[in-house]
Amino acid sequence: MDLARALKEYVAYLAVERGSAANTVEAYGRDLARYTTYLAQQGITQPAQVTRADIEQYLQALSSIELASSSIERATSAIKGFHRFMVAEHLCTSHPALDIPLPKKLDRLPDVISLEQAAALLDQPFLQTAASQRDRTILEVLYGCGLRVSELCGLDLQQVLLADEVLRVYGKGSKERIVPIMGTAAQTLHEYLELWRGGLVHPNASHASASAVFLNARGGRISRQSVHSIVEKYGRVAGLTGLHPHTLRHSFATHMLQGGADLRVVQELLGHSDISTTQLYTHVDRTHVRMVYMGAHPRAHS
Repeated sequence: MDLARALKEYVAYLAVERGSAANTVEAYGRDLARYTTYLAQQGITQPAQVTRADIEQYLQALSSIELASSSIERATSAIKGFHRFMVAEHLCTSHPALDIPLPKKLDRLPDVISLEQAAALLDQPFLQTAASQRDRTILEVLYGCGLRVSELCGLDLQQVLLADEVLRVYGKGSKERIVPIMGTAAQTLHEYLELWRGGLVHPNASHASASAVFLNARGGRISRQSVHSIVEKYGRVAGLTGLHPHTLRHSFATHMLQGGADLRVVQELLGHSDISTTQLYTHVDRTHVRMVYMGAHPRAHS
């Protein structure tokens, strides 16, 4: 079996047997398609032909085009998993990626907006139309609940329990968590569902879209790309150029910590399996604490 066929088998294995999240399967598939294309250009089409030097040269090529360190780390993980799979399936006897280390992660602080910027974004005027009120609700839910874009797009009506002030969210690996929704986010979502969502329902939309909370102009489930465009559009109006949905998630976490929330609670709300991921936000919070100290303590300045 050549590498191209082995890749198809591996992607199917990730999706069916491993039950990996759709986004993970898609990302690994893209990374490995690029990898096997590179190998084919070097005349390498069989699993047994690949050497450690080939893999190192490929990873060096990725570094030379200035990919983000997180992208190179994911590509390395994908390659290691792919070769491990081929050995397990007896497609080859050697594992050339076995001892290749994952690149060191950079502790890059997440982008956040201030409380004042969040207010400017969410309190700006929105048209009294179904699409505009949907957009307003998307912004409120992203910031008010800290959801990932994929979680927001996948939200179904039966997952919205406003009487209990919670959302049932399915995160990475289809893991369920309960996220509180209160205050402005809850009120905005209630108004959208009661008054505006019906204006986006289309009689010819697919049955799968019928249960989606957030609909596009054709009555289908809204896409991640559309949410990115919505957030960027309203961010630009509020003076926040290049605003990204993930920035609203980061800001949710940071503002929760600044307000006194326990780190474990924020971990649960974000759906992080490892608290070390959540701890990244404490660096941002410490910056806030230092600024408060410098401004408030009488002897903070020499």
